[in-house]
Order: sequence, then structure tokens, then C-alpha cells
Amino acid sequence: MSKKGIAIGIDLGTTYSCVGVFQNNRVEIIANDQGYRITPSCVAFTDIERHLGDAAKEQIAQNPANTVYNVKRLIGRKFDDPALQKDIKTLPFNVIQEENKPLISVTYKNTPTRYNPEQISAMVLGEMKEAAEAYIGESVTDAVITVPAYFNDSQRQATKDAGAIAGLNVLRILNEPTAAAIAYGVHKKTTEPKNILIYDLGGGTFDVVVLCIDNGDFEVRSVGGDTHLGGEDFDLRLLDHFVKEYARKNNNTDISGDARAMQRLKKACEKAKITLASSEKANLDIDSLFGGNDFHSSITRVRFNQLCIDLFKQTIRLVGGALNDAGLKREDLDEVVLVGGSTRIVKIRDLLTEFFDGRKLNMSMNPDEAVAYGAAVEAAVLVGDIPEKEVFLKDVAPLSLGIEIVGGYMHTIIKHNTRIPTKQTKRDFTTSMNNQTNLNIQVFEGKRKMTQDNHLLGSFILTDIENALRGVPSIDITFHLDSDGILQVSAEDCSTGSRKTIVITNNKGRLSKDCIDRMKVGCENMNREDRVIRHTNQFRARPEYHSLTSNFAAVQGALSNLQIRREGL
Repeated sequence: MSKKGIAIGIDLGTTYSCVGVFQNNRVEIIANDQGYRITPSCVAFTDIERHLGDAAKEQIAQNPANTVYNVKRLIGRKFDDPALQKDIKTLPFNVIQEENKPLISVTYKNTPTRYNPEQISAMVLGEMKEAAEAYIGESVTDAVITVPAYFNDSQRQATKDAGAIAGLNVLRILNEPTAAAIAYGVHKKTTEPKNILIYDLGGGTFDVVVLCIDNGDFEVRSVGGDTHLGGEDFDLRLLDHFVKEYARKNNNTDISGDARAMQRLKKACEKAKITLASSEKANLDIDSLFGGNDFHSSITRVRFNQLCIDLFKQTIRLVGGALNDAGLKREDLDEVVLVGGSTRIVKIRDLLTEFFDGRKLNMSMNPDEAVAYGAAVEAAVLVGDIPEKEVFLKDVAPLSLGIEIVGGYMHTIIKHNTRIPTKQTKRDFTTSMNNQTNLNIQVFEGKRKMTQDNHLLGSFILTDIENALRGVPSIDITFHLDSDGILQVSAEDCSTGSRKTIVITNNKGRLSKDCIDRMKVGCENMNREDRVIRHTNQFRARPEYHSLTSNFAAVQGALSNLQIRREGL
């Protein structure tokens, strides 16, 4: 493979994002302009300017209605999605609908403004891109962006759209735990096959991947997870606990309707959770939380575990399911590797150790940076900086693919965890009515029995079917899924030879090219405004600026005095 240029790897996280680049035969995790190697996935809008990252997170408590975070839980979902509806209730900013899509409504520069989740994600990606360009010293376009292994097709495509809006050419959408496995494989080079389980618990999502690493070959055996399970859910359990405690201590006063109080309390809950990773007890001290009343409390690690134990155990159940899907037993694993910030929680490590019969867990990688590290390696492979033979990835389909049959049932053709690329044909489909010459074929993605619970990818009509009694025509349906996740579905009537094919690119519900181009221009304009404001603020912070302004004030004063004297004459 010939070298194409520089490409970066971006871990676009629910709560934090991270960017890396492969240079000088090693991966560098790039710090932002504040010197931090991870950046809050947060955007804040004020009457004057837009804030990103750390500066935006500081706005959450004082400007909750216009500070957007956790957008990864909204992207690629329909507005009436039950999970999205549940999330909306916990978010301080306003989420509205347009054609069953979520839109985020904020006030920016005193003007009501709406953004879709792709635009907000693009702003975060743009911040990662800018940090990388500042470090590398030149413009960067190509990138690998990671997503949870259990993201469906819509969520993956929406993430790709976000990258395009940010001015990135997305080389690949890579599963987060697979990226972490690549990071592990680079560090632990081995000439013997190893069965590895990656346990990836982040701020908003949980993934588990079982794979075999053999001298640079990464063969994914199974994936599992939950796109709505992570550190944010633990914070919400703590928040609910302390809201109830405040009510008990203050005459049943409910503070849940006060966005500012709730965000201040939530920030304290997150801090307490982090403290409990290294201490048995954490204190909360919030001055004037609500109605002028201070709030002082504490929580023990034991109580925190009790509040979240069902969520912790859910991750263990998913680990067991991934092992079963991979056809492996616990003792078949060579390593259990932990990544994601939430793996710092002691109880989670204890449950995993117990599940694996006392096995020592591998916590050698930085849990916040491992995914970006692996993404940077994969990006380097795709542009030719690393020979493909050194890192060869064999991934799987995370969700089952099939068609709807009579009764609204899902008939699976490609089962989840099937290695890709793959081609599967199911024969002997037929008609359900006499003299039926057309057949509407609907293609779905998901693991539920009923198609109404799964995700519709597309549909097409097979025409010129043999005119016969129901059940007589014989129809073959073929699914071909390539390594980039593009699905081609074809149907053929064996009697007449009539054939119809559709390529599922999930354009339905996606942003149009024109829309993406407009948003890209808007994003570039906002970035340009941000740079002007940033440079202006930096100049004003310099000592010579104060000297200039004081001299200018002196000159103005002298001119005013001269004018007064002249008028006096």
C-alpha cells in the first residue's frame, strides 16, 4: 500500500473524546490547548461566543439550557425512540422533534438556534481535528472515528455525517473495543494465538468483544454490549439518591425542576463517584444549592455499590453472552483487558475477578486513551504508514440482518457475530397469496423476534414472479455484507429468472449531501469566529496590551483636557 498522507484516530466519546496520531513509529496521544489529553464532549453557547471542551463543561451549572453534552446518546436515533425519550428527561437543554428526528434547541448570541446531533458531534470532532493540526503542524483531513460495537447502522452513518461536517474524510468507522484490542496487540506482540476479552465501560456505553490475536491478525469472534449503559447512568443513580435526601432534610422540597441546582448536584455526584474509586467515602458540600440552603452530605462506597449493583451485574451478563457467542469458556481466555474510565470502579473489578474465578485482570493500558490509540494505529494502516500485514483486522457483524416474513416476524439471514465480509443465501421463500406477482422485501437489522422492534434498513419490490398458487413460487434471497459494512440484498424467482437487487446505504433518514455541505460551511464559519475570539483574548492577556491600552487612555485623557481648555478659551 502506498503512503497517502497523515491520518488521525478519534475516540468520539459520550463524556470525553481523545485523538491520536501515528508518527515516528509510535502513537502520540495529542493534548488539547489546555494541556489535557482527553477533552469533554461538550459544547456551550452564550450571548457572546461558543465554548468547546473544558471551557464548555464549566458552563453546565451556570448555563444549563445552552450547554450540550451526552449527544452520543441522541445521534442516529428517532425522536420517538424510548431510550431517547428517557434521556431527554435527564438533560437540561431542550430537545425537540422535526420529522421524528431530535433537534437540540439553544440560544446562541441572543438568537434561538437549532442543531441536530450530527452538528454538535461535528463541533467536538472539529476540536479534535484542530488539536491534531496544531500538534502536527499541517492540515489533517483523513480520520478513523470509533463508535460502540453495538451502534446500529443509523448511528454509524450519522457519526460518519458528523465527520464530514467537521471537514474530515472518514476512512473507517471502527468499533471501540476492537480499537482497544488493536492497542493491546501493539503493546503485547506475540507469535502465539491469544484469546482476548475486551471489557470497555465508558461514560455512556458498554461494549464487550472476544477476539483472537495471532501475530498481527485480529479476528473478532463475538461482540456484545449496551449503548445505554455507562458512567452517566451511575451518576444519575447518585443524583436520584441525593435529590431524595435533600427532600427528606428540607420539608419534602423537590429540586428536580431547577435545572441549575440539578446540574450543580450532578457535578458533585460525578466527583463523588470518582473519589469512591480510591476512597471508602466521599463528601458532598454545595453552598446555596437551592433557595439559599446549603447541602452537605456523604456517601460510602458500599452504598454507591448498592445503588448501582443491577447495572454492574448487567455488564457481567453481557460478558457471559459474548463468551457463549464466541464458543469459548472462561478458562479459554488468555487475557481480560479493561478499558474505559468507568472500569476504575472497584466493585466492577471485583465482580469481573469473581466471574473469572480469581483471574488477574489486565489494566495495563490507559483506560481513557486506549481506544484513540487503536484508532490511530488503524488510521496509519489505512494510509500506508503501517504495513497491513502487521495489523490485519477481521471484524464481525454486530447485529443480525434479515427480512420480514408473514406475521411481522424477523427471518435472520446473516446472524450477529458472523465474520465479515460474508455472503449468505436463503432459499425457498415463497408467496403468501394466490396469483401474487410482486413481493415487497423489507430488510431489517436487529436481534429481536419481531421486525417492529428492529431497525428498518430499506425495502424493494421483486416483480414478475411466477403467477401461481400461494406457496408454489421459489424465491432465493441473498445478503452480501462487505468489510465496510455495506449491505447488498438481492432476490430472484427461480422459475422466471426475475431478479432485483438493492444496495443498503441507509440514505433514508440521513442528511443529504447538500445539507452536509451547508452544515460544513456553517461549522467552518463558527470555527473561524472562535479563532478570532481566542486570539483576541490571548492578545488582551499579554502585558504589552495593558501597556498599550493604558497609554491609549492617557492620550485620550490628554486630548480631552486639551479640548476642555480650548472650549474654555
